[in-house]
Amino acid sequence: MTDTRLKHYGWGREGEGMSEEERKFVLGRYHVKFGTDEFDTVAVPGLEELSLREPRIVPPASLAPFCTSERYDRAAHTYGKSYPDYVRAMLGNYDSAPDVVAYPRNESEISAVMDWAGSVGASLTPFGGGSSVCGGVEPRVDGIKHKAAVSLDLRNLSKVIEVDSLSRVASIEAGAYGPFLENQLKPHNFTLRHFPQSFEYSTLGGWIATRSGGHFASLHTHIDDFVESLRVVTPAGVLETRRLPGSGAGPSPDRMFIGSEGILGVISRAWMRLQPRPKFRAGASVRFPSFFDAACAVRAVAQAGLYPSNCRILDPQEAFNTGAADGSAAIMVLAFESGDHPWTPGSRVHLSAAPTTAGRRSPRQPGTRISKARQASGATRLFGCPMRANF
Repeated sequence: MTDTRLKHYGWGREGEGMSEEERKFVLGRYHVKFGTDEFDTVAVPGLEELSLREPRIVPPASLAPFCTSERYDRAAHTYGKSYPDYVRAMLGNYDSAPDVVAYPRNESEISAVMDWAGSVGASLTPFGGGSSVCGGVEPRVDGIKHKAAVSLDLRNLSKVIEVDSLSRVASIEAGAYGPFLENQLKPHNFTLRHFPQSFEYSTLGGWIATRSGGHFASLHTHIDDFVESLRVVTPAGVLETRRLPGSGAGPSPDRMFIGSEGILGVISRAWMRLQPRPKFRAGASVRFPSFFDAACAVRAVAQAGLYPSNCRILDPQEAFNTGAADGSAAIMVLAFESGDHPWTPGSRVHLSAAPTTAGRRSPRQPGTRISKARQASGATRLFGCPMRANF
């Protein structure tokens, strides 16, 4: 994992950002959308300009080696990434900043911080990458039950502990960020194959605690599909669920913690089901006259049992904003991949095309084959829906 620290405000790490060309492109889209040549701007306050209250608690000497109340750490653990979070941070409102940020290195230190926070009346907020958009990482202090706030950052628990190649599972610590996790699995020729939008700046524990969804369109789409067992540090001790390929024996204890947002305990480690790394890929972007025509095609793809790895619609405005189209059409991104077999003729997407309206087709990858059939109706269609295709 890179040593460059995350920004205290906004996405990414310090020193990262859009190029001048990218900024020009994005602002150009906004100028067209809102019909104006200028926007009012608000300067984001720098780290040293922030006004933070004095910490209300001080960790004991036994916890001091991995706890801090430094300005950067407190500011970076105040908010997630929702629009209200950005507005408050832009206005310099850091009233909810935690008093102490802890970076435990093992389960014993998690337990020690948990016990100390309870003894001093402090709330304890598990923190992965801070990518929450629903207030999940913002400390809460009510002045009654919770008189102070501690943020628990698991970034030091980031290793792939063990890989079981026969069962295709791995024991992974909860603080592993997406890219670092995948880099550790790569030498074993495996992937977790879970890619939420926040992939680069979120952690395995955060994915499990929030029941995250990835970008893959079918089959394995939610983190639930990958969890085989969990280790969770609770106020009563460490709980570990059984490793089972499947079970029908009543309620699953794993499901108690998947999506629990940290209210029952701190997820410290998990056995996760893996997939072979993809070797074969094929894909296309397909233009539709409207969003609803594209949605019709998505429904047909899903009901046909094709199980694409990606099947995503951009409405005309989003397609324009991202530079995928000129704003006159909806775009469906369709892709298939496999770590086992190539994209064979039996798994092709069949496109019906008329001679007068056929879309431009160019191979996206060498070896990609697309079949074409003509209909007497004269309409270009995918699964019965009007379209044009770019391959």
